[in-house]
Amino acid sequence: MTGVRAALLIAFIALIMGLPTPAAIRDDPDALWRVVHVLCVPDKFLTGLPAPCLSVDRRRGFAVVPDPDSHTQVLLVPTRRVAGIESAALLSPQSPNYWRYAWEARVYIARRAHRPIPRDSVALAVNSEFGRTQRQLHIHVDCVSPSVRAALAANQAIITRAWTRFPVILMGRQYRVMRLDGEDLGSRDPFKLLANADAAARADMGARTLAVVGTAFGGAPGFVVLASQGAVPDNPNGAAEDLLDHNCAVLHSP
Repeated sequence: MTGVRAALLIAFIALIMGLPTPAAIRDDPDALWRVVHVLCVPDKFLTGLPAPCLSVDRRRGFAVVPDPDSHTQVLLVPTRRVAGIESAALLSPQSPNYWRYAWEARVYIARRAHRPIPRDSVALAVNSEFGRTQRQLHIHVDCVSPSVRAALAANQAIITRAWTRFPVILMGRQYRVMRLDGEDLGSRDPFKLLANADAAARADMGARTLAVVGTAFGGAPGFVVLASQGAVPDNPNGAAEDLLDHNCAVLHSP
């Protein structure tokens, strides 16, 4: 094991166990990329096991990383270098639909929770360029906030297949919403859905933040996609991750 591999593995184990870790590791904006690139992908290739990741899909190009600070959250991380939502590569027709893979990865939050989690209690989120700590694209996969879930359900009638201003402020932020029908996302990529519908957003994707929440419309499975102006350099607060519930309150309901 190289010195870099050893240091990363020790730091990751320390995080999982809640032990102190050096600030240089905790605050490293490339730590997530290093865990995937230096540990998970080589381990998958050499041993068939993706440790310390939960999964590495070399063909489709992503890893699933457990969040050591959460009992349920996982992160969907590309195995190639992609800075974040601002990356022009994400709008290429050839870009993988990482959101589709992130929705599939919800099975891991159920495994970490040791029980099924309802579709309408699961959400995905990507923070803006200035509202994140890591320089590698990662999609948060976790439970949705109960208040957000309730607001979406109460206002479902105004959520259409076109972007619409949502009438309720969610976690202090104004969102636009749109409806997607179907059990999975398929080829529908929220990065492209936003950029193709909004020239201003396409020109400044780094300032946007996105979320996808599982739901049902009239009993049929679907999704609500949410988009907002994200954090900016002089105001780093507020990002779509705020819509998630990392304590996963649904686990404590009957």
